[in-house]
Amino acid sequence: MDLTEILKSSRLVYDGKLLQVHRDVVSLEGGNEEIREVLRHPGASVVAPYLGDGRFALVRQYRHAIGRETLEFPAGRLDPGEAPLDCARRELAEETGYRTGQLRHLFSTHPAPGYTDELLHVFLAQDLIAGPNHPDGDEQILVEERTLDQLLTQFLEGKITDAKTAMTILYLKMFGT
Repeated sequence: MDLTEILKSSRLVYDGKLLQVHRDVVSLEGGNEEIREVLRHPGASVVAPYLGDGRFALVRQYRHAIGRETLEFPAGRLDPGEAPLDCARRELAEETGYRTGQLRHLFSTHPAPGYTDELLHVFLAQDLIAGPNHPDGDEQILVEERTLDQLLTQFLEGKITDAKTAMTILYLKMFGT
C-alpha cells in the first residue's frame, strides 16, 4: 500500500503575522480526493537554559489560545533565512536576558504533523552570562528558575502542558545535560 498523498491543488485561505493556512486537495491511493487544512509555519527554536546546580531558566507567560499562563522553555519562530542556532541565541537573549557561547542541538520534532508543518529545533544552552531581557513588544514574560526534578513533577501533575517544554523535560531527564 502506498501511503503517499499527491497534492492536486493548494489555496491560501489565511495569511497572518505568524502563520498561513492552506486548503489542500490531495489524491489518495485508489484515486479518492480529500481536503487537508494545513497550517504553514516557518519553524522555531526552543532553548533549555541550564544555569548550573541542576537549575533551568523558564518563562512564564499568558497564552491567549488556551486562556491561561504557562511555564515554558524560551522559544520563538525562525525569521526568514534565519538558522535555527541563530534563532535560539536570539530568543534566549530576548526572553531571558541570558547569552551563551555554548548551544548544543538536542533534537528536532514536528509537534503536530496532522495539521502543521512546523518543525521545532531544541537546544541546550550552558555557560550562561546574565543580562537584561528584552521581549518583543507583544510579549509579557516573567523569568523563573526550576530544577529538572521540579519540572518533571510539574509535568506529571499536569501543571506543564506545553508540548515543547514537556518533550524537553523528558529528554533531559533521560539523557541529562
